[in-house]
Amino acid sequence: MSLSRTEPAPSGAAAPSRARGRSGRRRIWTPSRAAVNTLLLVVSFYTFFPLVWTVFAGAKTAGAVQTGDVLSLRNFNIVGNLRLLWSFQDGIYGRWFLNSLLYAGVGAGVGALICVAAGYAFDKYEFPGKERLFGLVLLGVLVPSAATTLPLYLLAAKAGLVNTYFAVLIPSLVNPFGVYLARVFSAGYVPNETLEAGRIDGASELAMFVKLGLPMLRSGYTTILLFQFSAIWNGFFLALVMLTDQHLFPVSLGIYELNTSLSSEGPALLPVVMLGSVVAILPLVVIFISLQRFWRAGLTAGSVK
Repeated sequence: MSLSRTEPAPSGAAAPSRARGRSGRRRIWTPSRAAVNTLLLVVSFYTFFPLVWTVFAGAKTAGAVQTGDVLSLRNFNIVGNLRLLWSFQDGIYGRWFLNSLLYAGVGAGVGALICVAAGYAFDKYEFPGKERLFGLVLLGVLVPSAATTLPLYLLAAKAGLVNTYFAVLIPSLVNPFGVYLARVFSAGYVPNETLEAGRIDGASELAMFVKLGLPMLRSGYTTILLFQFSAIWNGFFLALVMLTDQHLFPVSLGIYELNTSLSSEGPALLPVVMLGSVVAILPLVVIFISLQRFWRAGLTAGSVK
């Protein structure tokens, strides 16, 4: 009877790795909850501090803003600043505000409808050159808006639209990214079987789009409208190139002009500029909160699709 000899284990396998747990699996390093929360707090502070500073600066006196006494709880003059804001140059700020509502409201409402119709057509119909044409739409997404401003100005000059409302409204109706989103929403929301049933019942293509397609694409329409409203409301460069009449300015360009007038009007307008910036973001907050239900549903459906 021979005795078996136990071979010594290799030096690398003599002991289990310290990086392995009791189950033998290697532990994956993860940051602690305290580190993650600290990082989130730092990022949140970095994000919201300029907004908080602007709100306080808009409510303070000019002297407090000049001396840097912005975040304290004294020297408030919000009522006086509001009166000066709405009465400056015979209420020109109110005109700027209404112009922005016109540009963003009409541009986003009509533009989102055009995007939904185009996306619906790309999804539900077959026609020659369909994918190539859609490729051009996607190419338009890659082109920055600043690169198209000068060609748009030259076209508006040829058509005699410079320094008119249409010089800003017409370019706002075009949104290639909205067309892409609309096609995604149409593929996920509008079943082909529903359209086939409508055709069997004798409905026209336009009637099916209005009575079947649009109600099903309500969430997609709202999502595109929100994105386009925000982009038009915050738009600056197109209006700067197209407009010279202050009575046609949107509120973003108006605040810029108000800020440039500080050198002539004096530093007393500094809190007014800050307050005008705060008032200018209120419509965005209102429309996002009021349409939040449709917006969330639209984003979820698009991501699932």
